[in-house]
Amino acid sequence: MIVRQFIRWVRHAPAGERAEATRALARAWLISDLSQDDRAAAEGALLMLLDDASPLVRAAMADIFARAHDAPPAIVAALATDQPSVALPLLEFSPLLRDADLVDIVATGNSEIQCAIARRAALASSVCAALAEVGSPAAALELIENPDAELAAFSIDRIVERHGHLAAIREALLQRDDLPAATRLALVAHLSATLAKFVTAREWLDPVRAERVAVEAVERSTINIVAETRGEDLAGLIRHLRTSGQLTAGLILRALLCGNIELFERALVELTGLAPHRVSALVHDRGGASLQALLTKAGLPPSTFMAFRAALEAGHEIGFVGSAEGAIRLQRRMVERVLTQCEAGASAAHEPLLILLRRFATEAAREDARLFCDELVADDLIATNFVELISAQAGLDPIEDGWIDDTFAQEADYIDGEFAPGTAVNDDIAFEATYADDDAYDHDAYDNDDDGREPYRVAAYDDGSYDDDSYDAGRRAYEPWFEREDRAQVAA
Repeated sequence: MIVRQFIRWVRHAPAGERAEATRALARAWLISDLSQDDRAAAEGALLMLLDDASPLVRAAMADIFARAHDAPPAIVAALATDQPSVALPLLEFSPLLRDADLVDIVATGNSEIQCAIARRAALASSVCAALAEVGSPAAALELIENPDAELAAFSIDRIVERHGHLAAIREALLQRDDLPAATRLALVAHLSATLAKFVTAREWLDPVRAERVAVEAVERSTINIVAETRGEDLAGLIRHLRTSGQLTAGLILRALLCGNIELFERALVELTGLAPHRVSALVHDRGGASLQALLTKAGLPPSTFMAFRAALEAGHEIGFVGSAEGAIRLQRRMVERVLTQCEAGASAAHEPLLILLRRFATEAAREDARLFCDELVADDLIATNFVELISAQAGLDPIEDGWIDDTFAQEADYIDGEFAPGTAVNDDIAFEATYADDDAYDHDAYDNDDDGREPYRVAAYDDGSYDDDSYDAGRRAYEPWFEREDRAQVAA
């Protein structure tokens, strides 16, 4: 009876009142103990309200049914395909929507709808793949940041391919712990290309130089990524480099000149198809002929063979890098030795190789200079912090109080509260620094104590001067007090 009255009333009520009444009816359908007939009548009324002209009415139903597991499936399906203001809560939260329905909605919906789906909890890989394939950049970003999405590696690669030029997408992907190394490298390539276009458009660099700088940046980033990659991920990265045309002789030579023998061997395994242990044996064979045969089978240019041979000889003599941190920059000694040997036996055909090696030598020299300057700055910062620490311990200003910092030996005398005559610039200050951390020290008690300290204090320090004889005499007169204090501290 109540439902019948509601149906008659709702035909003529204002939109706002209809929306509130619809909200109450939907809530009653979910939580009230309705009879079978009333429940059927209420569902019929709600189905009728799907055709209401006002979106407020349909949005009211969507809000109530959005998270309900026992909502009417037909109503949920209808509301999920409604306009965005109605459908968004259901698309984001409803547990009744099937993956196939969501894939279809992704294909036909706008960016707002796709974003709502991308935020769903426990999003299936099929829906993720649909979003990666046709989703807007905003939806892709929501998908990347959704920790519950089953985002497969191929879907990530598709997002990189479609939206990798966008900074927000790159940053969100690089924050993922499960990002494959090949995908990281693809993001670096996108960034490098974007920056090259930017500087070219601003006419800061000519296109040829900008492209060369971009290629070198990608190569350095590749070495960095490879140095931190292990196992199957490394194998996948090498395959990616080969299929994308980045596994060039220049990149392989750079890896070897960085001391990264692992990347060198892995690249030859990928290019030759030989077993890893076989490649390793040929690489470390000092005969020379086996290495040339290996490089020939790998399809590397013959003009680079002398550089590879010289780099391996230098590596065996100097030593290859054993840490990931050390394998990310060119080893200057190795580069210069290879360049010297190649220049001695070069012909006109080797000129491109020499140009590449000279560029490597310049890069290695600049990197060493940068590290050297960084170390100098770091040492200066340590020294500055050391002086500031000493100043804080003594309660002094190293400049205003005339406290020099030429040697650490003088300043170290003050840290431990030790006063050594002859090392202080200002003896009065040094004496005060001796007791700066001593809670038992008190000027008044010290000056007026009747156990012999007053003459010692006055004779040595009251006039701001230092007198060896009076200091030594006072020290001897006051020696018993020092011994008592030492024993008290040890007992404490």
